[in-house]
Amino acid sequence: MADLHPSKWIEDQVEDWRRFLRRRRGDPGIDGKLEGQLRTEIANLSRAGLAPDEAFWVAVKRVGDGDAIAGEFARAHAARWWKPADGASSSSGARGSWLKQDSAVALGFAVAAAVAIKLPALFGVDGKGGADVLARNAGVLVLPCLTAFFAWKRRVARSTIAWLAGVFAVAAVLANLPEFGASRAFEALTALHLPIALSMAVGVAYVGGRWREESGRMDFIRFSGEWFIHYVLIALGGGVLCAFMALTFHTIGIDIEHFFGSWLLPCGAAGAVVIASWWAEAKQNVVENIAPVLTRIFTPLFAAMLIAFLAALVWSGRVVAIDRDLLIGFDLLLVVVLGLVVYSMSARDPHAPRGTFDVLQVALVVSALLADAVALAAIAARIGEFGLSPNRVAALGENIILLTNLAGSGVLYLWFLLGRGTFRALERWQTGFLPVYAIWAAIVVAVFPIVFRFV
Repeated sequence: MADLHPSKWIEDQVEDWRRFLRRRRGDPGIDGKLEGQLRTEIANLSRAGLAPDEAFWVAVKRVGDGDAIAGEFARAHAARWWKPADGASSSSGARGSWLKQDSAVALGFAVAAAVAIKLPALFGVDGKGGADVLARNAGVLVLPCLTAFFAWKRRVARSTIAWLAGVFAVAAVLANLPEFGASRAFEALTALHLPIALSMAVGVAYVGGRWREESGRMDFIRFSGEWFIHYVLIALGGGVLCAFMALTFHTIGIDIEHFFGSWLLPCGAAGAVVIASWWAEAKQNVVENIAPVLTRIFTPLFAAMLIAFLAALVWSGRVVAIDRDLLIGFDLLLVVVLGLVVYSMSARDPHAPRGTFDVLQVALVVSALLADAVALAAIAARIGEFGLSPNRVAALGENIILLTNLAGSGVLYLWFLLGRGTFRALERWQTGFLPVYAIWAAIVVAVFPIVFRFV
């Protein structure tokens, strides 16, 4: 493609696709609606920042999901779609140039995030107070850089950029007002919930204006899974680097512990948010994507663990006594389980036949539902014993949302297994539920301080 104009290359590929459909159907004409769907997908994906060859092959696969013969074309040309990680293909020159430009811009925003995370210290806020300020402001310092990267990459409209900037400005104010995030009673809640609320702004920038579309939100889910895995890999690599640095400097009698704690770790963690995003984007069309493989491995393991826990709970006859820290850990476990379920759905071919893995998914959802009921009982017991508090109400709301999400997923997945429903209905449920978590997090940050002031 390096020697062709992108639009000319796409037209040649669409013509090949059209000829294939005509030949297979034995009909000189093809469904204009189907070609219109293909061209709409190509246009949307191109606006989202994909290279022309990537946009074409993703569009071909999506159209093939809903049409048997178009699906044959996608499968017949799979080798051209699943290309190596280095992008070696007929379009390697154009893709290499695209990746080089992307990497330079991503590096610039990563440096900006690393500088932003040190702003409190640069303005003289240090020590324990500085750590508290940094905790509740981490989202408004780092996530604007990631959002800006995607806004540049997706060519987001100026009106949308202005709206996103306004969201971050309001979040920064709420995080630092004495009656809100800066209050001792709400500081921890703000630090935990503000990044969740702002993730919707990142998602809007990532999908390039397609947030209202089911496919756009599903793309963000796929990206989020890959981003998490790549971030963990970068963190592990950074840990190894730090260990070797400490060892080598120790041999010459220099203690760099302060440098690690004050500069390398916070700046590296902030910059890695953007770098992991760029890495996940660069590898998004490679068959060896990591997250789908890990979901296949850990889904049965987590299902077995939850089933064993519930069985032991029934066998022992013990009442669940969960303190605050254990309850937080339990909720994080349920979030991981939900992430496994949602991401495995996003990576599944909606038209693939039902299989053993789908049964495992239902088992995981059902066991997570029961475990969530146990957590809700523990929260209710704590509220009954100690009364209402912002932390307990926030945990109660989050567990009710988790319960509702898992219950809907379980019913729709079971209906799909029994042949009474479609996998698309399950996807619509999950993508439609995605904003609920961000909205609840925003309520915790913006509304709780007002409500509990009068309780």
